[in-house]
Amino acid sequence: MKTFSVVIPVYNEKDTLLELLRRVEAAEVPGLSREIILVDDCSRDGTRDLLRRQVEGRAGARVLYHDRNRGKGAALRTGFAHTTGDIVIVQDADLEYDPREYPKLFAPILDGRADVVYGSRFSGSEAKRVLFFWHYVGNRFLSTLSNMFTNLNITDMETCYKVFRGEIVRRIRIEEDRFGFEPEITAKIARLSCRIYEVGIGYSGRTYAEGKKIGWKDGLHAVWCILKYR
Repeated sequence: MKTFSVVIPVYNEKDTLLELLRRVEAAEVPGLSREIILVDDCSRDGTRDLLRRQVEGRAGARVLYHDRNRGKGAALRTGFAHTTGDIVIVQDADLEYDPREYPKLFAPILDGRADVVYGSRFSGSEAKRVLFFWHYVGNRFLSTLSNMFTNLNITDMETCYKVFRGEIVRRIRIEEDRFGFEPEITAKIARLSCRIYEVGIGYSGRTYAEGKKIGWKDGLHAVWCILKYR
């Protein structure tokens, strides 16, 4: 039986982590078994204790720890290196993205049509929470700028839901430690001439009061990464 790996970077997510993990464990994909790789990026809000008490030893789950906060890209680099799955998906530890969408995200790879699938928040008819206009503008700008250098027509380069054939993501050297991972990985899969598909997904975004972490400085760094990895 083939396996899919869910890589979850974790940083200060004690209020959502267990519910997110429950949803991931409930997400069934016919014909696939599942492994879950959680990487705690030196959380300081009690998440690390929660992982040790209630997640370590859980069937199908493995927890890895960073000894200092290094960023999402670094957590994913650690997680990818420990995957064994035929398919690998990135899953944030909050509740913005719904694991029930795994089957449709995996379908283009399982059908042999795709090497990589992006879940787009800007296409499809699924429900999406209405939030920040300038975040929307920033995301579209970054996606367009990235497309200009990769010659792709991706609508949502910054999406969390990125799905890869396992052998592809494990051969890519991730250099960015923070949110620069998104433009970096996009540039590198374009350079490999991967077959890339997009699938429309729902989105339940958070406000900053609810724990959203990305900010305008990350947007500026993303521009730099687009230019760096073009």
